[in-house]
Amino acid sequence: MGRVRKFRTICGIDELSNGNKLWKAMLAEFIGTALLVFIGCGSCISGWDKDYSPSMVQIALAFGVTVGTVVQAISHVSGGHINPAVTLAFLATGKCSFIRAFFYVCAQCVGAVVGAAVLKALTPVEQQGLLGATTVHSHLNPIQGCIVEICITFVLVLTVFSVCDSNRLDVRGSAPLAIGLSVATCHLFAIKYTGSSMNTARSFGPAVAAGVWKYHWVYWLGPILGGVIAGMVYQHIFSASPPKLEELEKIRLKSLRRYEEKEVVEDRTSSV
Repeated sequence: MGRVRKFRTICGIDELSNGNKLWKAMLAEFIGTALLVFIGCGSCISGWDKDYSPSMVQIALAFGVTVGTVVQAISHVSGGHINPAVTLAFLATGKCSFIRAFFYVCAQCVGAVVGAAVLKALTPVEQQGLLGATTVHSHLNPIQGCIVEICITFVLVLTVFSVCDSNRLDVRGSAPLAIGLSVATCHLFAIKYTGSSMNTARSFGPAVAAGVWKYHWVYWLGPILGGVIAGMVYQHIFSASPPKLEELEKIRLKSLRRYEEKEVVEDRTSSV
């Protein structure tokens, strides 16, 4: 029975019996990825005014802030993957079932196509161009482009795994913000190299809408390899050990003190 239960867990068969949650998660991934492509790729559109061209900082912030915003909005529903590289990294490390990973990737790719299609429909023909599609720079060969995508996706997925490590007690602040900043940082580096995809679905959507397929395999192989490598490295080398009881007790006491101090401040405010 133990082997059967383990097999069902790995495959995700039991998740199909609770279909409402899975479908909600798929819808969240679909909408999240569609918004990412629509807003992020929309920031790449040029030609609105004479000599106008979006800057690297503008594009990097558009993608980074959008990722952080979307992850904040849907992470409680689906985990906020919005990226096949993240999903497959979770699959490779046993944090996601085969069935959930399959449906997530499908939802992400369809969402990306819909996001790109809406962007195309709302953008004048003269300004559409490549609709933000990612391309390998002419000075690079596809192998170099693939290595760049492996490296930047490694950074993103390593960040995702680190902020999602439930055993870490030192993580403070916003996890979605940290993930969004990692996306923005890698864009500032890699836009000129490969368009800084680090997300297979993000590249797939505009490729379908604009018909840009040259070296498209780079944006499947690179991000997926980089994501899986990062997940395995963090899982087996960098993952935090379970906290000791003493550490948990200290954190609990600190939380109680903060709560008590907050109550005191609220009481003083209400009495003024």
